[in-house]
Amino acid sequence: MTATADKAPMEAGGSDLQRVEALLGGSRVLSRRLTSALDAHELLLLGLPASALNHLVGQLVFINKTASLEKAVGMSLRTWQRRKDAPSKPLSQEQSGRTWKFAEILAKATDVLGTQAEAEQWLERPAIGLDQRRPIDLLGTPAGVELVEDYLERLAYGVYA
Repeated sequence: MTATADKAPMEAGGSDLQRVEALLGGSRVLSRRLTSALDAHELLLLGLPASALNHLVGQLVFINKTASLEKAVGMSLRTWQRRKDAPSKPLSQEQSGRTWKFAEILAKATDVLGTQAEAEQWLERPAIGLDQRRPIDLLGTPAGVELVEDYLERLAYGVYA
């Protein structure tokens, strides 16, 4: 029984990793296949290619693209437009980390809520469990990210407040 319990988080983490990788353009955009969290760590240290952020933004269905960049990724529209002209130039470690975290949260919210459109709408709506704050507005700080992740976890288990 303990072998199964130990194995379950690894399998879940692997599928989460694959969903995030897909949101960022997969191995074609990232120039490598991610097989572990350590692979992701190494990639983020080097900096995500700007094309990964472009791919993520291109995948958004509901979220206003300028708002998502400013609030979730910490990059102004003007900076993003400059970066689009140099897609192979890597993002900074901070921009890479925030882009990755936004993709992680979007993937988790999609998993919990059923569709990416629902997940994006949820990120944009005030949430009772977050003191009527919009989850996307909290993604600018590590503490806010933790609040959103905890709230998503509660939603996954059916605890809404």
